[in-house]
Amino acid sequence: MNVALWAGQVLLAAIFAVSGALKSTMSQQRMLETGQTGAAAYPLPVVRFAAICELLAAVGLILPLLLGIAPALTGWAAVGLAVVMVGAMAMHSRLAIVQHKAAEWRNVGVNVVLLAVCVFVAVGRL
Repeated sequence: MNVALWAGQVLLAAIFAVSGALKSTMSQQRMLETGQTGAAAYPLPVVRFAAICELLAAVGLILPLLLGIAPALTGWAAVGLAVVMVGAMAMHSRLAIVQHKAAEWRNVGVNVVLLAVCVFVAVGRL
């Protein structure tokens, strides 16, 4: 079980580290061009704030447990990302329904998978 939890943590950390790094450095237009359609739904400062949260959570998924310093923070980082995924699912669903963008349902599916991994890590580490 510990190996599966670590695999989930590393997977989430990698995904959100890349996502956070891209969202914190790209222009809003560039994010849209690369398929990050959620950037259109929020002002750039909100997107940047989410990016910083993703970067902090990526660190929180690995370092506390690895260093043995406040290891419960690993589970709480997963909880925080689960909340972000619920928001992302809602936003992509809204884009799919209101703006009739059927391709957004794929993003909702990705969010559901990431949410499931977040919940798995959170339950396993808290």
